Amino acid sequence: MNQPYKILFLCTGNSARSILGEALATTLSHGRLIGHSAGSEPKQYVHPITLKIAREMGYPLELLRSKTWDEFGREDAPHMDFIITVCDSAAGEECPYWPGHPTTAHWGFIDPENDAINEQALWEAFRKVEMELRNRIELLLDLPLDMLDRLQIKNELHSIHHKLNQQYNLSE
Repeated sequence: MNQPYKILFLCTGNSARSILGEALATTLSHGRLIGHSAGSEPKQYVHPITLKIAREMGYPLELLRSKTWDEFGREDAPHMDFIITVCDSAAGEECPYWPGHPTTAHWGFIDPENDAINEQALWEAFRKVEMELRNRIELLLDLPLDMLDRLQIKNELHSIHHKLNQQYNLSE
């Protein structure tokens, strides 16, 4: 592999799940992946817990911002190799045209911001999403991406999510 693969994580608000995906993909891959994130209706802020988790990973916080997915649909935007939706809402929306025709998949996770009744539960919800994303990205990194064609990669991306959901008895 000469160039790192670019991966875009999408959700609606782009304040938690997709930003965690961006930070995890970049930090876990040691240069194999460059993570990006965006939302269909960005909240214009990054959730404070997301920032704390990204800081723990050593991800540069100045790179994190909530942004619209339209930034990545322009012809002059960086061409993504993979686009992964991380919330069911964004997966059901009509996405922009993606230059370069990237491989797409859906890895749906609960919204940690909506899954908590107190501060401890909020942290637990964020940590759960972080762990689930981490597991999937680590499996992605185990793939011989430079030896697979687009259809094989698409199948592997879907398989990773379904296998882990079955393993942890998560609904899809």
